[in-house]
Amino acid sequence: MLTRIMTVLMLSATLLLSASFALAADTIKIGGLFSVTGPPAFLGEPERNTAKMVVDGINKSGGIKGQKLELIVYDTAGDATKAVQMATKLIRDDKVVAIIGPSTTGETMAVIPVVEKARIPLISCAAGSKITDPVKRYVFKTAQNDALAVERIYDYLKRQRQNRVALLTVSDGFGASGREQLKALAPRFGMQIVVDDTYGPKDTDMTSQLTKIRASQAQVLIVWGTNPGPAVIAKNARQLGLKLPLYMSHGVSSKKFIALAGDAAEGVRLPSGKVIVADALSKKDPQKASLLAFVKDYQNHYKQEGDHFGGHAWDAVMLLKAAIERGATTAESIRDGLENTRNFHGIGGTFTYSAGDHAGLNKEAFVMVEIKNRDWSLAK
Repeated sequence: MLTRIMTVLMLSATLLLSASFALAADTIKIGGLFSVTGPPAFLGEPERNTAKMVVDGINKSGGIKGQKLELIVYDTAGDATKAVQMATKLIRDDKVVAIIGPSTTGETMAVIPVVEKARIPLISCAAGSKITDPVKRYVFKTAQNDALAVERIYDYLKRQRQNRVALLTVSDGFGASGREQLKALAPRFGMQIVVDDTYGPKDTDMTSQLTKIRASQAQVLIVWGTNPGPAVIAKNARQLGLKLPLYMSHGVSSKKFIALAGDAAEGVRLPSGKVIVADALSKKDPQKASLLAFVKDYQNHYKQEGDHFGGHAWDAVMLLKAAIERGATTAESIRDGLENTRNFHGIGGTFTYSAGDHAGLNKEAFVMVEIKNRDWSLAK
């Protein structure tokens, strides 16, 4: 009798254990690290919203090969220390097979050692070139490299026959990376940097820097930063009567910048992903279908326009989906699947990763846009 009871108990335990493994196999856990609050919230909120929207859409359509995605999101508030803590929690406690984010370059650089040690693929939504240069085995990105943005600006200036440039860059990870690329690429495009100045992430007035720039021989001013600093600079420039054409980085490629800068945003030009001018693109553009679908989906879900930053999360989730559809079942095979991505037409551009390139884009991922009547248009 005792033997029969033990046999039944062991069989029951085996069935329960098998059921738990089956349940686990039906769910694929992915993590999200986004700056939903704090200064970079204009990045992290649309990224979080988009990731949730895309995952919900995938699950409603039956998942990926019958498996549902479970998205576990933590708000980093733009803090690198918190990003490291949350990345550790996602890996150690939540057992995710991949992580999307963080939203900023500084946070991403802090998290890289964590994911590399744990061998968990990370798809960053930040722009700094150093995230993937040099290549790290488990680190990819969807935001266009700042080097590509610099090339697009310098290409445009060359066509305008303007080559004397003033730089005003923010003293954080994003600004330092942009400044490095602006200086490094200047000789190739025949650009002469006549002023090279910086401002702090929390500065609320940049009049002194702009006064110095006004007195220089600069023909254009390039500002590199994320909100709210660039909007403050645009307002200060207007207050000073600064007549130089004003160029910004892709770090302000959202309606948030226009709202913050107000009338001072008029005429500002910057390189941006194509999503904010999707309607104006040629029908032959391979990204157009994805762009229009994303914009419509985001509008339906959140009653506002999908933007450049939400697009980074759209690309990250869909790149993971494509890798899993091709047979990836573990963190390591997802990493391999990402690295083998070819000609993926996303929101940020057409991605082709390789062992030597985990950024996956070229300068054609950007278009030059201009703000007219508080809206985006393709720059002439």
